[in-house]
Amino acid sequence: MPRILYIDCFSGVSGDMLLGALIGLGYPLDELKKIVAACGLEGEVDLSVDTAMRCGVSATQLHVSVRHTRHHRAWQDIRGQLESAALDPIVRAKALAMFERLAACEAEIHNKPVEDVHFHELSGADTIVDIVGAVAAMQWLAPDRVVASPVNVGTGTVKCAHGELPVPAPATAALLRGVPVYGRFEGEMTTPTGALLITEFAHEFGPMPLMVTTGDAVSAGTRDSVEHPNVLRVFLGRGAADEEECGDTLDAEDMLEIQANIDDMNPQVYPYVIERLLAAGARDAFVTPVVMKKGRPGHLLHVLCRAAGRDAVLDIVLRETTTLGAREIPCSRVCLERHMCSVETVYGPIRMKIGVLDGCVANVMPEYEDCAAAARDMEAPLRAVMDAALVAAAAFWKPGEPFHD
Repeated sequence: MPRILYIDCFSGVSGDMLLGALIGLGYPLDELKKIVAACGLEGEVDLSVDTAMRCGVSATQLHVSVRHTRHHRAWQDIRGQLESAALDPIVRAKALAMFERLAACEAEIHNKPVEDVHFHELSGADTIVDIVGAVAAMQWLAPDRVVASPVNVGTGTVKCAHGELPVPAPATAALLRGVPVYGRFEGEMTTPTGALLITEFAHEFGPMPLMVTTGDAVSAGTRDSVEHPNVLRVFLGRGAADEEECGDTLDAEDMLEIQANIDDMNPQVYPYVIERLLAAGARDAFVTPVVMKKGRPGHLLHVLCRAAGRDAVLDIVLRETTTLGAREIPCSRVCLERHMCSVETVYGPIRMKIGVLDGCVANVMPEYEDCAAAARDMEAPLRAVMDAALVAAAAFWKPGEPFHD
């Protein structure tokens, strides 16, 4: 069954609320601190998490405290900062794509070239932490499907660099095009950063899908209203089928495979293209060697995506490669139920990917990025770290035995 994340935006959404909710689901604060250091913000930002009460509801609250302010960062400044940051390539590519979308939105609103865009309220270190941190946290949680409720944008006005503007602010309204929204409660319930994150992560909007929840979290916003709890709720779980649909067979998910034959492109470009495709939501992307017409060697690019992600994938394939066309092949994908659990080793904590079939463990593998980072930090062989993780995991999960968290 797919791993589902449901985001309830009944009180809107902001960057710190969503990131705080993901921390409430288990994303380690220490990992977020590594993101801060990688982005060169270690001396500029302090992070802390505590518990806040909102209308009698206990919630996780993430504090991203900026020690000092600096002049507005332009889009070019942020792009250079992220391109030089020691981030996971997929996290970097996704974050850059999100800031690029934000820059295009601001350029449209202010009628100026993208390269001249200054983000004003969105230029601070806290916004960089919210966006890059949320991308990293979402990759860490690894949901197969993200569903969000209709988004409450609020009512009234909000003060910004361009004066007092009606809610939703222009950037928020532009980012939420095509998304079901409504206005309830006084004030700005959804910020531009929140609008950017929810539209990038959510595959669909609507009521909570049929699911068996395995975890939930409540995150507090900065404002404490007496009228309603200013919180964001998230639920993590597995997809569930109706009783009449249940059976012994694995569920298949409808997908598209996009293919392109390429025989005239520098092979050094492929890793970059694959990185961008995965950041854009492709479920898989890979290249196989082929022999083209007239006996010339070439490559076949394969990209697996959902139908909703077709346009974004095709845009990258057609813009970033030398192909003149691509094929679309409807297909289906069958996956094991997937869980991410952590084990302690002599090299530090390592996340394990656990595949589950009919409630029993099918396979257990260590997360490569965790093992590689530990091997570098401890100056140990990568194989030794992976073996240590497998030995530690064997004490908890053995193939064929019932799975437990």
